[in-house]
Amino acid sequence: MKFTSLLLALLSGILLWLGWPTYGFPLLLFGAFVPLLIAEQYIRKTNLKNKGWRVLGLSYLSFFIWNMATTWWLYLATGFGMWFAVLVNSLLMSLVFLIYHQFARKASQGAAFTFLICLWMSFEYMHLHWDFSWPWLNLGNGFSEFTNWIQWYEYTGTFGGTLWIWLLNIVLFYTITRLRKNGFTIKNLLIKLLTPIGIILIPIAISQIIRLNNFEINKGKGTEILIIQPNIDPYKEKYNTSNDKVAQLIIDLALPELTQDTEFVIAPETVIADNIRISQVPYHPTLQRLKGNFSSFPNLSYLGGISLVDVFKNPAQATSQTNLASDGVTYYNDYNSAMFFNSSGPTELYHKSKLVVGVENFPYKGLLQPVLGDAMIDLGGTVSTKTTQKERSVFTSFNETHIAPIICYESVYGEYVTDYVNNDADFLAIITNDAWWGNTQGHQQHLSLARLRAIESRRWIVRSANTGISAIIDHRGNIIQSLGYGKQGIISGTIRKRDNITFYVKHGDYIVRVAMFMGIFTLLFAYTKRRKKHS
Repeated sequence: MKFTSLLLALLSGILLWLGWPTYGFPLLLFGAFVPLLIAEQYIRKTNLKNKGWRVLGLSYLSFFIWNMATTWWLYLATGFGMWFAVLVNSLLMSLVFLIYHQFARKASQGAAFTFLICLWMSFEYMHLHWDFSWPWLNLGNGFSEFTNWIQWYEYTGTFGGTLWIWLLNIVLFYTITRLRKNGFTIKNLLIKLLTPIGIILIPIAISQIIRLNNFEINKGKGTEILIIQPNIDPYKEKYNTSNDKVAQLIIDLALPELTQDTEFVIAPETVIADNIRISQVPYHPTLQRLKGNFSSFPNLSYLGGISLVDVFKNPAQATSQTNLASDGVTYYNDYNSAMFFNSSGPTELYHKSKLVVGVENFPYKGLLQPVLGDAMIDLGGTVSTKTTQKERSVFTSFNETHIAPIICYESVYGEYVTDYVNNDADFLAIITNDAWWGNTQGHQQHLSLARLRAIESRRWIVRSANTGISAIIDHRGNIIQSLGYGKQGIISGTIRKRDNITFYVKHGDYIVRVAMFMGIFTLLFAYTKRRKKHS
C-alpha cells in the first residue's frame, strides 16, 4: 500500500493542477482531494510507524505538484521568490492536512471533516491578512474562468467556492468508501452518485437564475473610457526610459482616440516609473505637460500609475515602512501610487497598500531585517519597502462618476476591494504591470481573478496592463473587450456605472468567520467528549 499511497498523492496533485485556471477544468477540483484523503485514512487505520511523517510527506508531494505546476512562472521574475512561495506554501498546506490527521486519530470522521474544512478556510483567511500573504491558490479562485457557475459569489465571495469544493470532496470520499464496502454495482453507483451530482448542479442552477436576474438592458450612452496599453518591457525599457518619453507615448496613443464624451483615460501601474518627489507632483513639468495635453477635453479624467518618493532627514518622521539610504542619515518613503487629475481640481494620489511580499514589502521587517539584512528582491526598479495608506481612496470625475484605483496585486483580495465599493465606487479600475512573468499563465491568471471581483461587487472593471492583457469586464464577470499580451495600443469602450451594494460587499468574508468559530467549537467539543469517555 506504500506505493499505492504515493500514487494517490500524485493523483491529488495532478488533479489540482488540471483543475486550475486558466487552462484547467474546475470540475476536477471537486474530487482532487479524494485520493489524498483515502491515503490518509489508510495510514491512520493501520499499525504503521511514523504516521504523522507519512501523512506530511504525502500531502507535501500533492501540494508541491499543485503549487509548482500553477505558479512556476514566478521564476521569471525571481528564482528565490518562486522557490520560497512554492516550498513554503506547500509546507503550510501540508501542515493543515497534518493537523487534520492528528485530530482525526482522536475524533469521529464527521467531526474530523468539519474541522478540516474550518481549518483550511482559516488557513486561506490567514493568507489574506498576514505579512507573507499569498492567496493566489485559495480554492475559491478555481472557478474564475467559469463565472457562470459562481454568480452567487455576490453573496459568499470566494470562500463560498472553497466550501463548495471541500463539501464535494468529502461527499465523494464517503461515496467511494461506501461503494468499496458494499460493492461496485451499477445500481449502487447510480444511487450513491445522486448526492454529489446534486451538490454540483444545484449551485450552478442557482447561479444561472442569479445571472439572468442581473441581465442589464443598456439604456443611455454609458461612460466612455480609454485604456492605454503602452507595452514597455520592464526589464529592458521601463526603468531606462525617461518620464518625458513615457508621457509622450501616453499622449500619442490617447489623443487620436479622444472625443468630448470620453470621461476617463486609464494607464497602467508605475507607467511613470522614474521616481518623482511627492512634493513636486503639483508642478512637475512632465506631469504638467501630460495634464496640459488633455486640457482641451473638459470632461476628461486621467488615472495612471506613478512611482513617488518622499525624502527627509528627521528620524522622528520615520515609520516602520520608511527606508534608510546608504549614507545612513537620509530617510525616504517609497510609493507605488495611482495619480488622478482632471480640469476641475488638484492632482490626487492613492498609494498601493496590498504589497507583493519580498518585492514591495519586507515581511515582519522589525524581526527579520536584523537577521537577514536587506533581502528585498530586485525586479529592475526600486528594492525598498513601499509605504501604504490606511483608507481606500475613490476618485470623482467631473461628471460625478466615482472610480476605484486598484493597483495590481490588490485585485486578488476580495474583501479588500469591497472597501472601495463601500466608499461609493461606481466601477473598478485595475492598473497593473504583469510583464515580469512574460507570456505565461501569470498574467492570464491575474486577469481571470479580476472577474471574481466583478461578480462579488457587481461592478464593471476597467483593466489597464502595461503589456497586457488589458480588458473591460462587466458586472457578471464577462470579458467584453480585451487587448492581447505584447501589443501596444488602446481599448476604447463604454462601461456602466452601478451603485447597488451586494450582500458580500456589505458583510465581507463572514463565511470564514463562522468557520473559525465552528472549528474552535469542534475542537473543544471533541476534546471534552474524549475526556468524558476516558473518565
